[in-house]
Amino acid sequence: MLKAVILIGGAQKGTRFRPLSFEVPKPLFPVAGVPMLQHHIEACARVPDMKEIILIGFYQPNEELNRFLTAAQQEFKIPLRYLQEFAALGTGGGIYHFRDQILSGGPAAFFLMNADVCSEFPLEDMLRFHRQHGDSHCGIILGTTANRKQSLNYGCIVENQHTSEVLHFVEKPSTFVSDVINCGIYLFTPAIFGHIGEVFQRNQQEKLQEESPGVRQRAEVIRLEQDIFTGLAGQGQLYVYKTQHFWSQIKSAGSAIYASRLYLNQYHQTHPERLATNQDGGPKISGNVYIHPTASIDPTAVLGPNVSIGKGVTIGAGVRLRESIVLHGAVLQDHCCVLNSIVGWDSTIGKWARVEGTPSDPNPNDPYAKIDSETLFRDGGLTPSITILGCNVNIPAEVIIRNSIVLPHKDLNRSFKNQIIL
Repeated sequence: MLKAVILIGGAQKGTRFRPLSFEVPKPLFPVAGVPMLQHHIEACARVPDMKEIILIGFYQPNEELNRFLTAAQQEFKIPLRYLQEFAALGTGGGIYHFRDQILSGGPAAFFLMNADVCSEFPLEDMLRFHRQHGDSHCGIILGTTANRKQSLNYGCIVENQHTSEVLHFVEKPSTFVSDVINCGIYLFTPAIFGHIGEVFQRNQQEKLQEESPGVRQRAEVIRLEQDIFTGLAGQGQLYVYKTQHFWSQIKSAGSAIYASRLYLNQYHQTHPERLATNQDGGPKISGNVYIHPTASIDPTAVLGPNVSIGKGVTIGAGVRLRESIVLHGAVLQDHCCVLNSIVGWDSTIGKWARVEGTPSDPNPNDPYAKIDSETLFRDGGLTPSITILGCNVNIPAEVIIRNSIVLPHKDLNRSFKNQIIL
């Protein structure tokens, strides 16, 4: 018997998805046509003997989240539960707080994954790798290879080349340690809770000795990477399974467009029915494009590559759309052009307008390059990135919006470049 736990975080964490994530929890943001979290749930549901999927976060349960959970449970025929944290407890503290619910029913092992990663999710391969190494260890870390410079932004793993045992683990080192990085996807046995419990008890003892009672409340915060993996490395308790398949973090709106590209490409193997094709009387499709069945698109529009069009979207004559996500209810009027952008819910782009951003893709000439973490400002100005339109934004005809972030419910009256429009 197996279980899966997905850490979905919550509104207290900073996110570059704003203003978009004000409308739905970030894990429900559509990537390649479906909520980001659905890719995780679908991968877990495919694993044989998977009995339950548990979501842990500190979002207040709302109608949108409950509706998604009900629909996913019906579609994938697997029990789904959401457990709300009383505070941000860290990756280790969250699962330790809910250890009784995770261990109920006596699972032999459980998967743990962060919701803000995009991956092919080789969970069955990880399970086989786990069983090959017997019961003497407590966890498998999914790893991948990054280039030397970018590895400093991740948890770095030094492994035994022959056995794949984790010998050393450093979270975001200041100097190069290893080009094998942590993907934020794990397979644990129940024994991991014994190690987390030791850290919890140690934290409690240390905090009790602190003079400030305010600090004492933080004893429950346990970081899986720094507090657990660092101590278990070299003890024969952790192994790394390296994947050659795609993986990326989804930390910003720019990385969401890149993740959409990866998932759309994967649809050729997993969901070819989701990919639009050129048909008589339909728009011209170039590359991988997802179109919701309720969208209305003029046959003279040109879409793709890497385009995702949501529910109830209207696209007029002569529209050009590329490397973009258009969310439900948006209207793109005749002959407008949208490149490298996210168009928010119920937004309108006027005739002959141009909405364009700057892509932040990994270096195509480096097979191990990952997408860089974007800083909002650089050299005193807004970093050129994709353009984001929040919900219910109106762009007038014949204007240009470039490399800008437009907050919800704005009616623009002129062109903007490299600005945040509040």
